[in-house]
Amino acid sequence: MDFLFDSLKSAVLLLWSLDRDLLIIVSLSLKVSFFSTLIAGIAGIPLGLAIELNDFRGKRLVITVLNTLLSLPTVVIGLFVYSFISRRGLLGAMGLLYTPKAIIIGQIILILPIITTLTITALSRLDSRYRKTAMTLGANSLQTALVIVREARFGIVAAIIMAFGRVIAEVGISMMLGGNAKGFTRTMTTAMALEFDKGEFTMSVALGILLLLISFSLNIVFNYFQGKTGD
Repeated sequence: MDFLFDSLKSAVLLLWSLDRDLLIIVSLSLKVSFFSTLIAGIAGIPLGLAIELNDFRGKRLVITVLNTLLSLPTVVIGLFVYSFISRRGLLGAMGLLYTPKAIIIGQIILILPIITTLTITALSRLDSRYRKTAMTLGANSLQTALVIVREARFGIVAAIIMAFGRVIAEVGISMMLGGNAKGFTRTMTTAMALEFDKGEFTMSVALGILLLLISFSLNIVFNYFQGKTGD
């Protein structure tokens, strides 16, 4: 019990001192998580919209595949991306391996199915009259889509928040594709794993506290938008 108390006390003091190494790690984690969520959102929201609003052959299969990808292990994604960006891979000449860009690529693959599937779910809950009314009033396809997205905005924002929370807490992709290089690709989760292996619990606990605070804040925002969706 004393060990836990001492670790927590040291971690709080480290956070209070705004340790430079700690700030670099947190900054990198937030940066790669932000860009991966942004890119996945730009691709996933229109994809979810296209799937939900159009009837085509194999639609049920596509949705089934997306639902299956929701549980795809991060290690599998890491291996898949690694095979493409390693020196002997198809994209090896681009020098992406062990860079923040590699982490972002892996995280995009991880959360793209999440954003797409939750966007489909949010849109499917809308009354079909929104679409019919917009078309009756002379709206074109783009204008109709914008009207529908506006009505489903709370559910879509909740999807984005959930995706961000997923990537900032993942460790497999960051470790395999980033390499955990200090000051360059070391994220909060990989730093926690490294410091724990070294027996340096103060940094691990400090990062754990920050990660919990971020996750807690995201859950508050998510519950807010979830409540809005249900209104």
